[in-house]
Amino acid sequence: MAESPPSEDLFADSTMTFGEHLEELRHCLVRSLLALLVGTMGGLAFSDWVVQVVNGPLEQSLQGYYQSAAVVQYEAFLREREAKEQTAPYTLSQVEDFVDRQHYIYRMYFVHPAAVRTELGLNVFGQEPKTRESLVPGSKTAPKEPATITPSTEMPAVEKKPLSAGDLVPLFVWRPMDDDERMSVKSLSPTEAFMIWLKAAVVSGFVLASPVIFYFIWSFVAAGLYPHEKRYVHIFLPFSIGLFLSGALFCFFGVFPTILKFLFAFNADLGIDPDPRISEWLSFAIFLPLGFGLSFQLPLVMLFLERIGILNVQVYLGKWRMAVLVIFVISMMLTPADPISMLAMAMPLSGLYFLGILLCHYFPRRKGFLEE
Repeated sequence: MAESPPSEDLFADSTMTFGEHLEELRHCLVRSLLALLVGTMGGLAFSDWVVQVVNGPLEQSLQGYYQSAAVVQYEAFLREREAKEQTAPYTLSQVEDFVDRQHYIYRMYFVHPAAVRTELGLNVFGQEPKTRESLVPGSKTAPKEPATITPSTEMPAVEKKPLSAGDLVPLFVWRPMDDDERMSVKSLSPTEAFMIWLKAAVVSGFVLASPVIFYFIWSFVAAGLYPHEKRYVHIFLPFSIGLFLSGALFCFFGVFPTILKFLFAFNADLGIDPDPRISEWLSFAIFLPLGFGLSFQLPLVMLFLERIGILNVQVYLGKWRMAVLVIFVISMMLTPADPISMLAMAMPLSGLYFLGILLCHYFPRRKGFLEE
């Protein structure tokens, strides 16, 4: 019996029914969830570290906010003292150096000098200090040990006259920025920190399992392709993982500082000190990089669609205005309400769209693609 000739139909084994596509999607989702579960179990070991790392940009921005606020507050204090022809304990350059370079922060209080001398045995500015240098933060002559408070059994004699604001003198209390409670996020409920710890584990697990998850996703895409097209999945998979990590890192190191600086500027203008809550910040800071990582797949998706013949360079160029509009709309939906974060996502994606066009132009499909 003569052997039948080989089939020249490249698409003979490529047909899948709608039900088969749904079944393949179910398998893809189940395997991806299992990979995410395994990754989350491993991510539990990194949750503490992830929370500390993600808190880094916020704490740095809070320090920058309070550093600027401290200098501005002292400038206003100097102007007020000069208007009253009164001296000040420090010069502006001393405060700037101590705040910006040595990372100390102060809180200014107004106290009655008689009470301070009687109860604490301290000299205060304007009440005959020993030397001017003893008032400068960090000076060698400054006392290293706090004064011992000894309760008195007898009430000191106080002159019987009404108190007034003019009787008060400024008292500056300095402390390292790392010890200032204003520089850290707050937890307002007993379960809040635990939930953030779990979210950090899930996100860590997603990053750890991302190579496997992306493989399953691309495998689902390949299930609907022709046999000669499936090889592109194995080529694009490493680049897909690299783009995802690049987008997440760009968000964390490039976008977060800009967004926080922009938002804290409104706090400074309105005179409202920020007091961030851990659940609000961590939810924002953990999931926004994932959105950036997924959106950075754009040039790879464009190249893939061009490879399998669905779209081409002419279509990309002809519809670029509509594509940019869609990019801005999607960026508005994936980011918070502030315009900076939306622009921080939309502008790179617009650039990546044109990068995708360049990739399709310089690496076009070979002639005879359908005959391979």
